[in-house]
Amino acid sequence: MKTPLESLQTRLRQPHVREDVLAAFVVSVLLIPQSLAYAMLAGLPPQIGLYASLLPLFAYAALGSSPVLAVGPVAVLALMIAQALGGLPAGVSPAEGALVLAAEMGLILLLAAALRLDALASLLSVPVLYGFETGATLSIAISQLPVLIGSPAQGVDLPSLIREFWAHGLVWQDLTLAYGLGACALLLAGRRWLPPTLARLAPLGLLLAAMGLAWLTDARSQGVTLLGSLPPLDLRPSLPRLDAALWLALLPHALLLALMAYVSSLVVAESLARRRGERVNPAAELRGLGAANLMAAFSGGMPVGGSFSRSVLLQDAGSRSRLSGAFVALFMGLAMVLLAAPLAWLPKAVLSATILVAVLSGLKLQLFVEAWRYARPEALLMLLVCLTVLGVNLAVGLGLGVLGSIALLLQRSARPHVAQIGRVPGTEHYRNVDRHAVECQPDVMGLRIDESLVFTNARGLSDAVQAYLQTQPQVRRVLLLMSPVNSIDFSGLEALRELHAGLMQQGRRLDLSEVKGPVLDRLRASGWQRWFEGRVFLSHHQGMVEGERPLRDDPSPVI
Repeated sequence: MKTPLESLQTRLRQPHVREDVLAAFVVSVLLIPQSLAYAMLAGLPPQIGLYASLLPLFAYAALGSSPVLAVGPVAVLALMIAQALGGLPAGVSPAEGALVLAAEMGLILLLAAALRLDALASLLSVPVLYGFETGATLSIAISQLPVLIGSPAQGVDLPSLIREFWAHGLVWQDLTLAYGLGACALLLAGRRWLPPTLARLAPLGLLLAAMGLAWLTDARSQGVTLLGSLPPLDLRPSLPRLDAALWLALLPHALLLALMAYVSSLVVAESLARRRGERVNPAAELRGLGAANLMAAFSGGMPVGGSFSRSVLLQDAGSRSRLSGAFVALFMGLAMVLLAAPLAWLPKAVLSATILVAVLSGLKLQLFVEAWRYARPEALLMLLVCLTVLGVNLAVGLGLGVLGSIALLLQRSARPHVAQIGRVPGTEHYRNVDRHAVECQPDVMGLRIDESLVFTNARGLSDAVQAYLQTQPQVRRVLLLMSPVNSIDFSGLEALRELHAGLMQQGRRLDLSEVKGPVLDRLRASGWQRWFEGRVFLSHHQGMVEGERPLRDDPSPVI
């Protein structure tokens, strides 16, 4: 088995490395101001956001699984970090608290990977993924509007922006608006008419041209907001503060941050993977995020997660593997050293336009129409998650989506689907009497149970069978086709016993057919032979034609 370092060396020799280098080259300059902004949003010195965007990317590239998930500071995590650092003990700086949070998050995520808790990802249904993706896309796009038009309004979500626009009014700066709209138009034109390779380079070329134009025309003196001077790069090893009381105080916040980072990162990774026809490994995502946060803790950074806007930019630029994240870190470091002076002249409106066009390119509203036609409850859940992410925040949207998915699952499984089946003439096949022209026997009722018998639906088994018997009182024997039943828990066993006893009181017999081996093994282990007086048949047809032989005369009642 290859070590992570050997796997990384193998990937470096792959033919798609050129695409990864190109994608990283295009995206790296765009991520510098975003990293600065998210650190400041968390109440930390801006350079900490830059440090969190360097070495953690190498850790994720070695252990993660998504080829386009961009790890780094994230808006929703930044807000949660700010809340966590608000009650630090005296003498502890926010930067020290951030290191402890990152270390705790890394350890929690790695422990979850060791305990195989990645199964929690199954709670994220496709409607939740689509709803989250759409809501996050619109939220990011809306958050860029003030910068795009030169408005003094500030906010990272729709409610805060509405309050800001209400307070300041809808005002804009003419030249800033021209930069922003012009950049949007050029980017859209490049997507439409340029070859794919040149289209990927268009954002970088646009940034360089905008910096040159802003410098030549002295755009700052005309009211255009520029990126400004970058802090000096001073990346050095760090050690989280070893204070037991501090670690204990921040542990509840770290648990919430770890859960939010994993779930939101997995949502982003799976959403983008579906666009590319790829799959991600939830267990590898736990390991990758855990290692990235530990690396952030020991390199002067802050807690990190998968960023939707960064990931969309990376995918849009043509990323093919996780190596692109490592190349992004390399190019960001070079850019901070070599391009600090030119980047100071970058109009923020142009940067905002680049992000806006990239994220909106993946917006697919048609999915809501398709979901509405197929399953309206799931379509409503998708819309609810989208609106909650857009109108409240990401954490509430995801939580609501998980609860909604569980509620829909319970609603669907609360009553087992039981269908009456009959014989297709001239064959040994049995199908639903409501869908096919079939033959039925007047004294034997064939029923098919279409799902496992577990605690969520077991109570409804007897009622479902008795509902069929009420319309056919002449039936003396019920034969259950069990092939769709993959498991029977203790609640299901008791439901089967209850059905058996009820039919016995009515003078009817319960037989089973096509019981799967593992299910039959569990039934035998439970000692069900003590109360089950029916027969088990290898095939349903055999049960229909041979089942009238008396049980007590059969030396092998269970097949």
